Amino acid sequence: MKMSQSQQQPALSKCPGCEEPPAAGDLFCGACGYDLSAVPARPDDRPTVAITVPPAAPEAPAAPPARAAEAVRWPAAPETDSSDVPAPVHRPSDLPGTDSGGRPLAEQEREQAQQREQAQEPGVAAERGAPVGPGPGAEPVGGPEPSAAAVRHDDRAAPAAAEHPGDFALAAPDPRTAEHSAAPAAPAAPPAGGQVCVACRSGRVDPDGYCENCGHAQPRERDHMEQELDAVAAVSDRGLRHHRNEDSFAVSSTALPDGSPAVVAIVCDGVSSASRPDEASAAAANAANESLLDSLARGTHPQQAMHEAIVAASEAVNALAQEPAGAMEHDAHRHQNAPACTLVGAVMAGELLIVGWVGDSRVYWVPQDRTQPTARLTEDDSWAAQMVAAGLMNEAEAYADERAHAITGWLGADAYELEPHTAAFKPDRPGLVVVCTDGLWNYAESAEEMAAAVPADAQEHPLRGAQVLVGHALDGGGHDNVTVALLPFAVRSQGAGSGCETV
Repeated sequence: MKMSQSQQQPALSKCPGCEEPPAAGDLFCGACGYDLSAVPARPDDRPTVAITVPPAAPEAPAAPPARAAEAVRWPAAPETDSSDVPAPVHRPSDLPGTDSGGRPLAEQEREQAQQREQAQEPGVAAERGAPVGPGPGAEPVGGPEPSAAAVRHDDRAAPAAAEHPGDFALAAPDPRTAEHSAAPAAPAAPPAGGQVCVACRSGRVDPDGYCENCGHAQPRERDHMEQELDAVAAVSDRGLRHHRNEDSFAVSSTALPDGSPAVVAIVCDGVSSASRPDEASAAAANAANESLLDSLARGTHPQQAMHEAIVAASEAVNALAQEPAGAMEHDAHRHQNAPACTLVGAVMAGELLIVGWVGDSRVYWVPQDRTQPTARLTEDDSWAAQMVAAGLMNEAEAYADERAHAITGWLGADAYELEPHTAAFKPDRPGLVVVCTDGLWNYAESAEEMAAAVPADAQEHPLRGAQVLVGHALDGGGHDNVTVALLPFAVRSQGAGSGCETV
């Protein structure tokens, strides 16, 4: 709209002086000569205010004049956390406001509550066992309630009125009744006996992992896990495409009978096409770790201890097939076959490095001196590896095939036959042992690519190195769960030669 058009006077139906209708375009009345250009604007005329330039809120806490609008200043919504939980949505009821007369809404609602209490005789209501206040359809004395109170969104009208069947209690007090001051409000106390929702910060989390107040799904504990010991560190992440983390790991250390240390790292990858893969990987990792700690402390040879640990892990996963599946509503689209997973592990004991595996998770050797050759210490139980071993395809052709990652060995009740693989090495120089699932090595498949992805200071800072490797997989696309454990192997250099000598 142009400014000249906005300043024109409105058309008049009659002259203010003699009430004769003027002709169109007349500046003076033809009957009495009244100056029509001097007609004042209507008293109820309201100028249009651009919505892009809201009037500033008054600094003083005094009530604004009638029909005056204040600019609503929304608080900044918190950022999402690392589990990508959406930031909570702020509703108008989360802020203090005023009615059209300038009164705080909380004061208005208190008055309406008093009117409802006066609408009935408290004594009669008490005798009948009914809550004090109007029943459904009742009107307070003096006419119907204002329209602002027609819909209830809280139970603050009166303590007794909250017992009305149509009311419900909010998980947190209504912010409109709180006193607002310059000092930041103290964080809400956690609900008694429960976890606080990460989204609304006030609701209780039910056993299924959802907030009872706002309904948000809570991040699972296994979405991102980290653990660091003196000689080993591990990191596991859900990745960017999966809705849950089906990997698991266990890292630990113990002492051999002669007092020398032994370090253990177990990494398991749940088979997504099986039921409850997350439970399978966790059961396998825990069982293998406990078995190794027990066997090593008793003086069992580390390679034999690794074999026994894989058998124990297989038995733990097999036992899951005998258990009831429990609440499977969220897994209705999955095949209800036996839980299954892969396993790979490494043990450093004395001067030996022992590795064991079933499936396609891997162990890499990265020497501290990067000019020395690197090595992959495991062979996949997969379709691609079988094609290469049979001489039917070279490695590049096999792993480019869509069937490449179909595994031929796993832990589970429906496995064809358990064939634990173990190998013993005696490194002649310091280096780093990388134990990982295919969620990582898909983005660093060859030993040289893995060595290039490992940061230079990973030997001294294994946790930081594991974090960098997980980040490498996420930067590459994060299509799968990612789990990696790093074990620094410190020995004195004994001259040139291969990094690992097979025992």
